[in-house]
Amino acid sequence: MDEVATKIIDILKKNMKEPSDSIALDTPLTDLDIESLDLAVIVFDIEDTFGIEIPYNANEEVEDFATVGSVVDKVKSIIAESKSSGAAA
Repeated sequence: MDEVATKIIDILKKNMKEPSDSIALDTPLTDLDIESLDLAVIVFDIEDTFGIEIPYNANEEVEDFATVGSVVDKVKSIIAESKSSGAAA
């Protein structure tokens, strides 16, 4: 597992009521028993950790946040986009 995935899993564990040691990339977020308020805190924590902004529209991007791995992929793509737009500026 790479650094981005490890940091995201650590953030999830920190914000879970009963953290699990068996969080994998294919773990559905719905299995993590995260409440909506906790999810908001998790998103802010991820944004702060990686210095990014996660655009989220629940109606359009549900598949981007279905599993831990999909969150990792989304964060990686946002990081890549911000680096390429930052380099172009």
